[in-house]
Parts: sequence; C-alpha cells; structure tokens
Amino acid sequence: MVRTLETILAIASLVVATEMVFGAEAEFVQENCASCHALTEPDFEALGIEARAERKAPPLYYAGDKYRRDWLVEWLQAPERIRPAGVYPPAHISSSPDGDEIDEASLPTHVVLDQSQAERVADYLSSLRPYQERIDSVTYEPGSISWRMGQMNFVKFNNCIGCHQDEPGYGGVSGPELHTAWDRLRPEFIFSYTKDPVSWDPHTMMPGGDLNDGAVEKLANYLKAVSEEAE
Repeated sequence: MVRTLETILAIASLVVATEMVFGAEAEFVQENCASCHALTEPDFEALGIEARAERKAPPLYYAGDKYRRDWLVEWLQAPERIRPAGVYPPAHISSSPDGDEIDEASLPTHVVLDQSQAERVADYLSSLRPYQERIDSVTYEPGSISWRMGQMNFVKFNNCIGCHQDEPGYGGVSGPELHTAWDRLRPEFIFSYTKDPVSWDPHTMMPGGDLNDGAVEKLANYLKAVSEEAE
C-alpha cells in the first residue's frame, strides 16, 4: 500500500499523541503483547510475503478500527480461540488419513487479564484508529436477511464455509470463526474488510475484491443474524 509522506507523518503524530494519553496502558501492551502482535504498521513491501509465515497473532495497530470495545473487555478476561488453526494455519496443520489435523500443542495461549487491566487495555486499543477515515466512509447500515438466504450466500454462493465457521465446529479452520464476528467486530470494519481485505492487510490469506456492495451487505447481515440467533 503506497502512502504519502503527509499521511505517514499524520499517523506517526497520532501514535505519539495516543501514547502520551495512555502512557501506562501503552507500556503494558508493549510489554505483554508486542512479542506476538504488530503494534505499528509493518513495512509490508520490505518484509515480503514470506513474512506472513512468521506471524504469531493478528495485528493490533488498527484495533480501534476493528474491534468493539465491550467485546475486548470481556474477551481479555476469558480469551477463547478465534482462529482454530492459528494466525498462520500451515504451521499448525498436518495431514493424516482422516484429513487435516490441528496440532493444538503448537498453538500459543493468550494472557488473561483481570477486569481492571482489561478495561484499561481495551481503552488503549480502542484509541488505535489510523484508518478512522476509511471506517467513517463506509455507508453500510445493518439490515436483516432470512436465515436460509444468508446461509446459502455464506456456504454455497461465496464458499466462506471453506475457511470459516458460522457455528462452533462446523466449517473451515484456516480463517477466524465467524459465529462471534458480529459481537467482536465493528460493522463498518466487517463491510470494509470483506470488500477489500488487501487494503487492510497486504499479507492477508483472505481472497477478496470481487464482491459488489450488495453481496458484502448480505454477508454482513448474515453475521448479524448468526449473533441474534445465538442470543
């Protein structure tokens, strides 16, 4: 992704300002999260696509553009695995006569925070919004879709089921599970990332770029329906 010097300087200034406001929280996140998560945007071009295999966890430098703050607070106190086969599945999957098997022992565990820590860390992560303009430009308004049509889009028309699970234990394991996606992710992020995942992560394993707005809206509305069905 090509960025102008003005944009780079603006993001750098935002990072500095954020760290000044959230000094203790920024230090805590740096000490406890930086070994696995990217807290600043990598130089994707310099690293090359092979760097994807070295990832241990998803990037957090745009956490505020991505996650719902209340979900972060709850999850940090009781983390459950979102990516069944880790952030880079080839490193944790082996073939067997019965099909692909996940090496659970090779998957990292996540630190557990108490409520006070979770609140402070969630506040800090929610302030990391380098792509706020991108999120603000999304015009998607959450709507409704019939369960049958939504699942047909997810399973048959778009084959999301090949990589993702829309219910626990059912679907692929190479992508994050999506039965908690609506509770976890901001609706605008769901739309924007589904529409053009490479613009968010040049090293993503998710294909994209070939869905029109209507198709993306249907997928987003299905994730909303999945969350409502689970309530």
